Amino acid sequence: MFEKLKQKLKAVKQKLTGRIQKKKEEAEPAPSKVELPPPTPAKAVGPPEHPRLTKVKRAIKKVTRRELSEADLDDILWDLHVALLESDTALPVAQKIIENVKSELVGREIGLREDTRELAEKVLKSSIERVLTPPCRVDLLECIERKKREGEPAVIVFFGINGVGKTTAIAKVARYLASKGYRPLLAAADTFRAAGIEQLEMHAAKIGVPVVKQRRGADAAAVAYDAIAHARARGFDVVLIDTAGRMQTDVDLMEEMKKIVRVAKPDLKIFVGDALTGNDAVEQALAFDRAVGIDGTILCKMDADARGGAALSISQVTGKPILMLGTGQGYEDLVEFRPELILSALFGD
Repeated sequence: MFEKLKQKLKAVKQKLTGRIQKKKEEAEPAPSKVELPPPTPAKAVGPPEHPRLTKVKRAIKKVTRRELSEADLDDILWDLHVALLESDTALPVAQKIIENVKSELVGREIGLREDTRELAEKVLKSSIERVLTPPCRVDLLECIERKKREGEPAVIVFFGINGVGKTTAIAKVARYLASKGYRPLLAAADTFRAAGIEQLEMHAAKIGVPVVKQRRGADAAAVAYDAIAHARARGFDVVLIDTAGRMQTDVDLMEEMKKIVRVAKPDLKIFVGDALTGNDAVEQALAFDRAVGIDGTILCKMDADARGGAALSISQVTGKPILMLGTGQGYEDLVEFRPELILSALFGD
């Protein structure tokens, strides 16, 4: 995962380590050039410090605590910028990471005992972690628990374009919730695509979860409404609503999506994206967010993503968190997102 970006960041880290080390070596004091005054006998209350000694101390402090300037980092920041853009990171996100690195290093005093390699890695990690951590937080299980206390099923609607693996992702989420002791119900509101209902039924049979459906071409919002009513009547904990894959430019299907949201009044609206599409996934998420206001993202095919741009970009650009990552084709191949997963993939040996 992220092999290309990992190699590029490794090169940037090595170069940054060398630059910090060089600055650190420049900061080494040269004792032979420093002439201290002859020692004076110790006294209980000594005279004021010798003016020459004061100047020497100031000079040593200045030399041994060199600051990194922006000029020291210009070429390294350019390499980092190029590496991020080549890895399909959105331009504003690449710029944000660069700003984070600058804010942590420019003007920083490099101590003689600091480990330059650790410092370089710490700064890069911290800068990337900040873009992976949006201001808002969404806890899927907490949402379901809150609705249970209210005596209602949690309602979650999933959106995405064609072919990203949305229906499979919903099945993975259903299996994940069932493993946590919840009773999920699937709603086959993808009434537009040929075999869309049958595909969801096939997944549901394999994981042992029931499905509410109607005929192909039926009103998708009506299917969602029926599923929520069924969940209330039968005591299900959560309704997972599948919807037709749609391009963000398809006006009719985007209007249908808005209708589903108006009718279902979901507790969470989740965008399902394909990590392999890079910046396209970010643009899609933004379009769906503008249309209905997404609450979070599930990124599929992370195991095959060599670039990593979508994972770095989508939270920062939308301001909404990544909730889960699809890491394979099995129903169990779904993990809760944590920034450490991306950082360990990028900086692990």
